[in-house]
Amino acid sequence: MISYVYKTIIKFYKFFKIDTPLLILIILLSSLGLIILYSSSGGSLSLVYRQLVHLGLATSLMLVLAQIPPIIMLRSAPILMILGIFLLISVLFFGSSGGGAQRWLDLGLVRFQPSELMKIIVPMTIAAILSEKTLPPRPLSVVISMLAIGLVVLLIALQPDLGTSLLIGASGIYVLFFSGVRVMLLKNKWLNLLLLSSIFSGSLFLAWNYFLIAYQKRRILTLFNPESDPLGSGYHIIQSKIAIGSGGLTGKGIAKGSQSQLDFVPEQSTDFIFSVLAEELGFLGVLLLIIIYSLIIYRCLILSLRCEDNFSRLLGASLTFVFFTYIFVNIGMVSGLLPVVGVPLPLISYGGSSLITLMASFGIIMSIHKHKGPRYLQ
Repeated sequence: MISYVYKTIIKFYKFFKIDTPLLILIILLSSLGLIILYSSSGGSLSLVYRQLVHLGLATSLMLVLAQIPPIIMLRSAPILMILGIFLLISVLFFGSSGGGAQRWLDLGLVRFQPSELMKIIVPMTIAAILSEKTLPPRPLSVVISMLAIGLVVLLIALQPDLGTSLLIGASGIYVLFFSGVRVMLLKNKWLNLLLLSSIFSGSLFLAWNYFLIAYQKRRILTLFNPESDPLGSGYHIIQSKIAIGSGGLTGKGIAKGSQSQLDFVPEQSTDFIFSVLAEELGFLGVLLLIIIYSLIIYRCLILSLRCEDNFSRLLGASLTFVFFTYIFVNIGMVSGLLPVVGVPLPLISYGGSSLITLMASFGIIMSIHKHKGPRYLQ
């Protein structure tokens, strides 16, 4: 029986050709996430079981995407982009509301956020546009890319979902950065720097006075002085920082954190789950988490750099940096270094949509590594 199971697993593995180091790291991180989720939910196995279902669906999608050659992604990127923009426009007119925002499309059996799809579609489309010719790309390709990124960011910001819109915008900017784009509006580098700084400052002024709504401004102001409203907008950050600081070197132990177990930490199974981990596993637990994250990022970059075409390299590197951005933003948010935005901790926080998007990214990275031979580039 054991021999049969072993042979079946080996046959399955050889068929899918999944990258072993990356798969092992994902399993380790997901296992750690399930342990922390069990603790943060007060020992609720039902939440863990639901997350296991999410993991099963997300892993299945990863395996499927790992079998699709990059050339198919390259050719389908424009169609996916048009479909994604259509769905974002549909959300503004027909979307269902929740929590003061209109971000979901309810199709009866399925209720989903089109913005989650754009986390994959935007970098894929920009990589397809910029990889048509030799790098660095032509100015026309850069302009088209910027317009596409700007349109998607605007549509998501109107939901309103500023945090997601900025993160998706960053995913497209990463592709531009890796393509070797140089922003030189003026020949003199100092004048160019001054002009770019002025444009950036002007954009911040316009955003603060004309685009940001009240609660978004309040989140930014709370970042600098959370104690000004300790029972209101500053409550999340204050309780999170107390939990992180009380963990010490080794933590208080699984399911023994006072801040998390007594429900002082808000959203402790989703956005603020890092606070639970830091309190119960301490600095050593946080260090372990960061090491696993770093190894995943390193492995994904290695797989991307080994690709033989521009599209695969640009797409793989940008998806890897999107993964890093989510880690950076979430840890910075719960530590009081960044404004509070709805960004989950990858593979640790409870949730299905973000998990499926992340595993889809890993599936694409595995695909571009698996299909890196010349025969797949035709």
